[in-house]
Amino acid sequence: MEDQVPAARLRSLLVALLMIGTVGLVVPVASRVAASEADEPVYVDWTALLPGLVDTYDPGSSNDCVAGRVSCISAAVKEMERRFLPLAESCSHDAVFAMTYLRITQTYKWSVEQPGYYEDPRWMNHAVAVFAKYYLRAFDAWQVGNTAAVPEAWRIAFGASGAKRVSGSGNLMLGVNAHINRDLAFAMEAAGLADEDGSKKRNFDTVNKVLNSATLALTAELAARFDPSMADSGSPYHVDSVAIGNVMFGWREQAWRNAEALSSAPTEAARALVAQQIEANSVAQAQAWLASSAYVPPLSTSAPRDSYCAAHHWDAAPQAYPFGTPRR
Repeated sequence: MEDQVPAARLRSLLVALLMIGTVGLVVPVASRVAASEADEPVYVDWTALLPGLVDTYDPGSSNDCVAGRVSCISAAVKEMERRFLPLAESCSHDAVFAMTYLRITQTYKWSVEQPGYYEDPRWMNHAVAVFAKYYLRAFDAWQVGNTAAVPEAWRIAFGASGAKRVSGSGNLMLGVNAHINRDLAFAMEAAGLADEDGSKKRNFDTVNKVLNSATLALTAELAARFDPSMADSGSPYHVDSVAIGNVMFGWREQAWRNAEALSSAPTEAARALVAQQIEANSVAQAQAWLASSAYVPPLSTSAPRDSYCAAHHWDAAPQAYPFGTPRR
């Protein structure tokens, strides 16, 4: 019976969206570079790296992110933690996507430290930083009120969180939409779609297995700390994976094709048209998720979720991730 497996739908959805949504975190390989990074520092200040972080990969760069050193991923994790912890403390609805992205990046860091897991870990480390920059830049701009610098899909996501308009699943999907339907194509184009061996899409799915391995732990932690309805298939706000899973895979594929269209546009005007279409689609998707996951006062509000979060936001993660059990 469906009510005997309350986390099944969101769990299955997360399998799909993590495979899709984090593809920008684990961009397909560009070349086969064998390099030991065991002696690299655990942490480098992200703020020192960001000014020199360009989208073009350069393994000889002094900037750890441009060169794709694993220390860049440590820095990115620290930056995500720095933003996430206050959100969790205050039970901000932005904490749902912030934690999701943090845990995925931590899982990626674990995977890239496994010898031989990726053909070119340094290229992917660079791509992690480039893709993360899109979210961090939008988040920071929104926080200081610079809304003109925030893409509209992100404005909808952040606005819904601030106004407490949607369920936890809605917060998750609005963030995923903004980062995939909007950001992913631009990030993939920036990181590059092909090398001397051909298209990088051949390794597009390499990291699916590690992302899948984080899904159960992530589902459990989101529900345990922020919104129990995310683990309740009987909730009116759950996301049905049967209906949505295929949509998620479509988002992923479309983002790649959009990146190809951006890259191959013959003129600036042609590229601008593709970019406009990407923006329009991400906004349309955001509006759909906003409508479908919204609370309907007085019948439903965020009050039960907020009360629960106030008591549980520092609860321990119920399950370990591949990288271990997070401290906070």
